Amino acid sequence: MSKSSTAAMSEDFQAAKFKKMTEEPVDKLILELAVPTIASMLITSIYNMADTYFVGKIGTSATGAVGVIFPLMTLIQAVGFLFGHGSGNYMARQMGAQKVKECNEMASTGFFWSLIGGFLIMAFGLIFSGPLVTALGATDTIRPYALDYMFYILFGAPIMTASFTLNNQLRFQGNAFYGMIGIMTGGILNIVLDPVFIFAFRFGVAGAAMATSLSQLISFVILVVFTNKKSIPLSIKNVRFNLHYVKEILRGGLPSLFRQGCNSLSFVFLNHAVGIYGDAAIAAMTVVQRIVNFAFSAMLGYGQGFQPVCGFNFGAKKYDRVKKGVSFCVKSSLIALIIFAALGVVFAPNLVAAFRDDPDVIEIGVRTLRWQCLTFPLLGWVTICNMLTQTIGYTVRASILATSRQFLFFIPCLYILSAAFGLTGIECTQSAADVISFVVSVFIGVDVLRKMK
Repeated sequence: MSKSSTAAMSEDFQAAKFKKMTEEPVDKLILELAVPTIASMLITSIYNMADTYFVGKIGTSATGAVGVIFPLMTLIQAVGFLFGHGSGNYMARQMGAQKVKECNEMASTGFFWSLIGGFLIMAFGLIFSGPLVTALGATDTIRPYALDYMFYILFGAPIMTASFTLNNQLRFQGNAFYGMIGIMTGGILNIVLDPVFIFAFRFGVAGAAMATSLSQLISFVILVVFTNKKSIPLSIKNVRFNLHYVKEILRGGLPSLFRQGCNSLSFVFLNHAVGIYGDAAIAAMTVVQRIVNFAFSAMLGYGQGFQPVCGFNFGAKKYDRVKKGVSFCVKSSLIALIIFAALGVVFAPNLVAAFRDDPDVIEIGVRTLRWQCLTFPLLGWVTICNMLTQTIGYTVRASILATSRQFLFFIPCLYILSAAFGLTGIECTQSAADVISFVVSVFIGVDVLRKMK
């Protein structure tokens, strides 16, 4: 096929996508895009849940090791989101403005840069593995398990960053279904391989990391195939190293980098703060993080389903459709989050025990989970405001919202409440940070919507 024919097909594809995203009913579009993005986020969360569940059968210290390495995995995801959200946000706006050339160049630029970012993480981690595990909060008893788990996670870092980028680029182009297939395939494979590598092959904690990295590799291959066949194809010739694309990637991706990167730091602080209460306390926080992150990832997926609709229509200057999307998402998510919170409060003992049947872990975990469920319904407004400001290019405000609940307010609350109330203060830290984040998001969100004329 000639270059002119390929270019014509790309232009036709983008014109059809523009018509759909700017004319179909907003609620229908959001739901259509949100279902696969929610599924993708849940499957991404399942990677860590599966590892925690099966490693929990080994022992409490092994469970704590997965929690200690979790900040590193969050950082890997943060780099993937930096390039995926940065390039994807730009691509959605340019497709809304019907600018084809810029979309093609940004797709390849974001992908190849994310691959390089993953290799840098791998190299740094392998060179400084010992000090890194200590810095992440490993105790003497957790350290050997953490080193085994981290080694194989680092080898999968480049594939993970590139996969997160491709998944988000597909989503911002309105092709979230294909991203879901790639991520879901890897997630299911990880659940199957975990018990095989951990118990059948007797690799222990290292087996969980092997299963994760191998599953991510399969996801990556599928995402590359879908990207080249169903959306804007990747080409090394389209990679650009100019200031314009750097600025646009940072503009759209920094809030995600800050959100995930600050999450990573907050988990490190949490590991160190709770570590003085023993391995059971670290294991309990690890289990609660997995449960809450699983539910919160559904909310993030819903917000990400809103982002392409927001980006296309903001680029096309159809601000009334953007506002309708915000209203629909906030109202519908509130109902879902109240249900999630109620189930979490009622079934907290069962949920925690499913991961680690240790009386101390269950006692600490149940209290922590119930505290977090109390403020869970507030996260719908916080998340949608974050997605709105990030997509339309309000980088500073989006970054404030992205870092608020799990860093900007979390760290001060952690030290103030732990100093005042000990372990109980640590258990309710996230809830306190959520309340403050909600108040801040109300001021920012209302102001942005008022200015959108």
